[in-house]
Amino acid sequence: MKISLITPVGKQPRSGNRTTASRYARIFRELGHGVRTAQAYEGGDAELMVAIHAWRSADSIERFHRQHPSAPLVVVLAGTDIYRYLHSHPQATYRSMELATALVGLHGLVDRSVPDCFATKLRVIYQSAEPLPVGKTPRGRHFDVLVAGHLRDEKDPLRAAYAVRSLPDASRLRVVHFGSALDRRWRSAAEAEMVRNRRYVWRGDVAHWRLRRAYGISRLLVLSSIIEGGANVVSEAVAAKLPVVASDIEGTVGLLGADYAGYYRVGDTDDLRRVLRSAEDDAGFLSMLARQCRARAPLFTPASERAAWRRLLREL
Repeated sequence: MKISLITPVGKQPRSGNRTTASRYARIFRELGHGVRTAQAYEGGDAELMVAIHAWRSADSIERFHRQHPSAPLVVVLAGTDIYRYLHSHPQATYRSMELATALVGLHGLVDRSVPDCFATKLRVIYQSAEPLPVGKTPRGRHFDVLVAGHLRDEKDPLRAAYAVRSLPDASRLRVVHFGSALDRRWRSAAEAEMVRNRRYVWRGDVAHWRLRRAYGISRLLVLSSIIEGGANVVSEAVAAKLPVVASDIEGTVGLLGADYAGYYRVGDTDDLRRVLRSAEDDAGFLSMLARQCRARAPLFTPASERAAWRRLLREL
């Protein structure tokens, strides 16, 4: 089958949409399909479209439907689709969802926020990640907490830095942040934070292999987002056997489970500090987080994601 894979372009050079599109293209080819990836649909003889992002890909979705009204069309829902644009730009977002033959959500609670009228179209396909090629060996001098995400409002990117600002000298906690600043405001904020906060290091945008290496030498990953549709960084951390501390938003609870012990109240610096200190000071707590992440690991394997796409494409 000839698949048109549409992914919108973000400002950041290594966006989540790009990463997702590359993985989907590889999966579809492994399943025996032809794939053409583009930022927008400009016509062609595709037999099926997979569009990442209902709102940002709305024009491509509309164009494909007009040219191929009977062809199946899959829309992968981003976090901003579900938690922002359904409310701020409902007409275009709803139209994309109406035209879709199937909607793909990326976490297990997505049905709570997708309108009931689309329930029969909705499928959950968790994003996968490869395990680290070598074992995990955290450094000894610091208790490094990894933040992996671009600096933009949805990520609440400096929350972990704020949480470690005023810790006592005896604490070894340090936040190491990988991700690009999408505007001058965030760049200035990160640079200023490094000046005032010796426990915060911003590395900027890096190649993915460097981020994966950081998984292996860190003690924790912090995901501080206020909006997520099912962050692949969680899959990568779990695959790397790196425990996660995360804000208690629906898009992350839908990945790690309601009983996961590593949540803090979204936007609450004091609560995040409490969880980070518990992880540093209580080996039993850190081990529990690691054990709970291992229990979720089967959801995020490449084989599981490939099998889920195989089922959906056969159905369509």
